[in-house]
Amino acid sequence: MQIRKSLFRQIETQRHLPTLPAILLKLIDACGQDEENLKEISKIIEHDPSLSSKILNLVNSAHFGLPNRIDSIHRAVVLVGTDTIKNIAICTSVYEVFNQTKGNSVFNLKFFWWHSLKCAMVAKFIAQKTNYTCPDEAFLSGLLHDIGKLVFWVNFPEKYRELLETCKDRHDLLLAEKEQLGATHCEVGAWLIRRWNLQSFMADSLTYHHEPKNRILNALPLVQIVYVANLLSDVKQQNKNYDIAEEFYGFSKSQVEELLSSTEEELKNVAHLLGIEIESPNDSETILSEEKRVKQEDLAHEVREFSLLTGTLQNLLQAGDKDTILRTAQQGVKVLFDIKSIFFFLYNPEKKGLICNAIEKENSSFMNDDIVIPMQADKSLLIDSLIKGKPLDSFTQFADFKPIIIDEQIIRFVNKEGILCIPMLAHGEYVGVIVLGLDQVELSHLSKHSMLLNMFSNNVALALHVDQVRRNQLSKIQSERLAASLYMARKVVHEVNNPLSIMKNYLKILGMKLSAQDPAQEEIENLNEEIDRITMILRSLTTFSEKRVRNFVSVDINVLLSDIIRIMSEYLSKYSNIKVHMDLEDGLPKTITERDSLKQVFVNLVKNAVEVMPTGGNLYIKTQHVPSYFQDESASEHKKHFGYVQIMITDEGPGIPDKIKPRLFEPFVTSKGHGHFGLGLSIVYEIIKSLNGTLSYESEEGKGSSFKIGLPIVTEQKD
Repeated sequence: MQIRKSLFRQIETQRHLPTLPAILLKLIDACGQDEENLKEISKIIEHDPSLSSKILNLVNSAHFGLPNRIDSIHRAVVLVGTDTIKNIAICTSVYEVFNQTKGNSVFNLKFFWWHSLKCAMVAKFIAQKTNYTCPDEAFLSGLLHDIGKLVFWVNFPEKYRELLETCKDRHDLLLAEKEQLGATHCEVGAWLIRRWNLQSFMADSLTYHHEPKNRILNALPLVQIVYVANLLSDVKQQNKNYDIAEEFYGFSKSQVEELLSSTEEELKNVAHLLGIEIESPNDSETILSEEKRVKQEDLAHEVREFSLLTGTLQNLLQAGDKDTILRTAQQGVKVLFDIKSIFFFLYNPEKKGLICNAIEKENSSFMNDDIVIPMQADKSLLIDSLIKGKPLDSFTQFADFKPIIIDEQIIRFVNKEGILCIPMLAHGEYVGVIVLGLDQVELSHLSKHSMLLNMFSNNVALALHVDQVRRNQLSKIQSERLAASLYMARKVVHEVNNPLSIMKNYLKILGMKLSAQDPAQEEIENLNEEIDRITMILRSLTTFSEKRVRNFVSVDINVLLSDIIRIMSEYLSKYSNIKVHMDLEDGLPKTITERDSLKQVFVNLVKNAVEVMPTGGNLYIKTQHVPSYFQDESASEHKKHFGYVQIMITDEGPGIPDKIKPRLFEPFVTSKGHGHFGLGLSIVYEIIKSLNGTLSYESEEGKGSSFKIGLPIVTEQKD
C-alpha cells in the first residue's frame, strides 16, 4: 500500500498526469446531479464547438438510427440521454488528452484504442443482453479499462518500454509492473477513475479485469461485464475465450461470433465519427507490417546481444588470472542479462566439492572460501545442476519438495525469490556453477535468452579451465626448476662442506693458541655458530621438500634481533649511509620456536632491506606484544599461546613493483635483477608458515616496503 501511494505521488508531481478539460468536468458534475438539468447540460456542451460537432455527428449516424436529423444539442441530449452524451464527451476528451503521446512499435497507440473501443462496444452489448441497468456505464468502463497502461507510458516511457519488450504475456506484465513500478496498470487506472470522480464500481471494473476467473464469478455485474468483454476483445485469445462467455452468460459460440463481427464494422464508424485513429490487428497489411517489425526488432536485439557478448568474450580472453575472469564474467551477466546478484561456485578436485568465490567485499561475510558444498550433496540444486550439466532453477525444482538447508541459506542470502544455477563444464571436466539470484519475473525474461546464456557460461567455463591449466603448467615448471636447483644444490653443498670443515678446524686451532680469558674467544664462538648455521642452511637446501627434525627452544626475540644486527655490523658498514633504528618493546614475552630458522628469516629480511637501498637510507626494526589468549587446535607442536609477538622490518627503498606483488612469496620471483634467484622471500614465507605465524607486507612504489611478522607466543611445548 505504501509503495502504491509513493507511485501515485510521483505520477502527480511529474506533471504528466492526464487532466480532463474543465468543460468536461462541469459536464460530468452536471450529469451526476439527482435532478438532471437538460438545459444546463446542453449549454455546457454548446460552449465547446468541437465537442458539439462530434456529438451531433454521432447522434445522426447509423449507430443510433434516429428517424429524423437532429440539429440542436438540447434535442440530442433529450433523445439519447445524459449518460450517452457524457460517454461521448469523456471518450473524445480522453483521446485528445493522450493524443500528444507518441507511440512506437512496442506500444502501438492505434492498436490500443482499437482494443479499448472494441472492449467498450462488447461490454455495452453484454450489458444490454443481460439487462444491466446502465449499458453506457459498461461502455465507458470498457473504453477506459486499460487507461493505466497509458499513464505508465506517459510517465515512465523507458522503463515501461522495457517491461513491454520483455514480458510477452499478461501474467508476466502484471508481475513486472508490480515489481518495477510499484502497482499494476489495473490499480493505476482505477486510481485515475476515482480521481476524475467517476462511479466507484467503474473503478472496481478496472481494478479486477485481470483477476483469476474464480474470483470474478463472485463479483458485481459491471466487474464481470468488463472482465468478459476484455477477454473477447483479445484477438490472440478469442477462440479460447468463447467458453468464458458461455460460462458467465450462456452465450453460444455462434452468438459470440455474431457479436464480434457486428461490432467490428460499427467500431470503425464510431472511431471515425469520434476522430479516434485505430488500427485493427486483423488487417492484412497490419499483420504483415507487425511481423516485419517483430523480425526486425528480434534481429536488432540479437545483433545487440551478440555485440555485447563479443565484447565480454574479448575481455575474458584478455583476463590474466582467475579473479579477473570472475570479475569480467560478473560484469558480463549484469550488462547482458540485467542480473545484479551473481555468485560463482568453482569445483575443487581436492575437496571434492564446490567452493564459493566471493568477488565483492560486501559478499565476503557469508559467501567466502569457507563455504564448501560436497559433491555427495546431490540433493543440492548446485550439485544437481553440475552433475546433470543443465541449468536448474529453484522455482521449478522446489515446487514439490523443500530444498536442503544450504540451498535455503543461499536463496535467503541473495535476497531474491529464488536462484538459477548454470553449470560450467569444459572438455568434459567440472569447472563450477554460476548462481544467479532472481525473482520469478526475471527468470521468465531470462528464459528467452537461454541460447545466449548457454554460450556465455560455456565461454566463462573455458576461460577458467584454460587459466587452471596454465597455473598447473606453471606449477609443474616451478617443480622442475626446483628439482634442477635441488640437484645443483646438492653438488654445491658437497663442495662447500669441505672448506667449511677446514675453517672450523682452523678456528679450533686458533682458539687453542689463545688463553681461555681472551676476548677473541667470544668472536671465535660466534664464527663457529655461524658456520654451523651455514651448514644447516646448506643441508636444508638439499631437503627443501622433505620433513626435518625441528628444534624448538625458548627464544627472546629482542635479544636475537640485537645479536643479528651486531653480527651484521661489518656487512652494514659497507653501506655507510644506512642507519638502523631499533624500537624493541621492553619486557617482550619469550616464545618457544625454532631459533635458527627465525634467525634465517630476520637475516634474509634485513639483507633484502639493505640491498634495496644501495645509496643509503633508514632501516627500522620494531617489536611489540599483541595480547590475545586463545586455544590453537591446528598447531601440531604447540598446546596454547598468549597473543603474538609482532616484528616489523621497514626500509626506504623503491618499493615492490605491482606486477610481482601477487607472486611475491613464490620461488624464483625477484625484482633485483642479475645475480638474485628470488628464493629469499619464498623461504621466509615457508618458515613463518611452518611456525604457525603470519607474514604480510605493505609497499608503495617509491615509498619503501614494510614486512610484518606475527609469531604466536607459545608457553608450553607439546610432548
